[in-house]
Amino acid sequence: MKVTPSQLSSLLQACIPARLPVLITGAPGIGKSDIVAQAAKAAAHDLLISHPVVEDPTDSKGLPFPAADGSGARFLPFGDLAQAIQSQRPLVWFIDDLGQASPAVQAAKMQLLLARRIGEHALPDHVTFLAATNRRVDNAGVSNVLDPLKSRFATIVELEPSLEDWTRWAVRNSVPPVLIAFLRFRPDLLVSQERMREIENRESPRTWGHVARLLPVLPPELQLAGITGAVGAGAAGELIGFMRVWRDMPSVAEILAAPHSARIPETLAAQNAIATALGHAANENNFDRVMVYADRLVDAGLNEFAVMLVSDAVRRDASLAATPAFVVAQSGPIGAALLGQ
Repeated sequence: MKVTPSQLSSLLQACIPARLPVLITGAPGIGKSDIVAQAAKAAAHDLLISHPVVEDPTDSKGLPFPAADGSGARFLPFGDLAQAIQSQRPLVWFIDDLGQASPAVQAAKMQLLLARRIGEHALPDHVTFLAATNRRVDNAGVSNVLDPLKSRFATIVELEPSLEDWTRWAVRNSVPPVLIAFLRFRPDLLVSQERMREIENRESPRTWGHVARLLPVLPPELQLAGITGAVGAGAAGELIGFMRVWRDMPSVAEILAAPHSARIPETLAAQNAIATALGHAANENNFDRVMVYADRLVDAGLNEFAVMLVSDAVRRDASLAATPAFVVAQSGPIGAALLGQ
């Protein structure tokens, strides 16, 4: 079953309090770990992250320790297992990259997931298991997940990236608006379908996040090289070309200074870009002027970009929904379109 990031977040927030273990599959770099961390926080649970690819089977069952009289031995928990057993607060135990672990390490997880105990050591009731793995087709060193281990999860879902969900994240995390506008213009570049054998990066939500951090610090003469190293030559070349369009647009300052007369770009890429830039710059002090320009976009037949502008602005700052300009807009075409989203 394929789910979007927002669907996965809702699923985890339902399963975590019910103590239902979930296995998440999907390509590398699409946000599996981040979504788990956000869901744990939303459920007010602590988060414990294990990496079984670097574990030994004893990590999951404890170290054997002989009794003083030599009559037997006890398995003493340590590391993540000890932390989970001794936890006092609700806890999400997240087993990351499960499919890269050896069969022996995977087998050692079976009793934990089903019986919630190892030998004499029982897990507290407030511990919930979540796990994630790449797929065998992802060139990520995944051989398989043992069938008996898979069956111990209440459900297995495959995360599929969504541009809409990525955009929501990007707007809230102050990603440069030129990058948001570019991926809206070229949504097929959000995730590469190629699997490379060479040592190079390809497009994914994670690597576009790297680009977001590179853009503010790279001088112009190094942008192509840096972005190519993050997402590959093809996507980097397209982004650099899009940034030239961005530089030729009317500036946000120009539009806010004269929203009734500022130029509306003629090309689709520039219209997309300016709507994204204005949504990023909107605040309570300038939102009335932003809405003047948004209304002009509607008059020019660019309803989609007007709605995108207003949606971005309100996602970044929910208080804008209480401004007089937004209240007025709700009675017009923009409001009708927003209600239909």
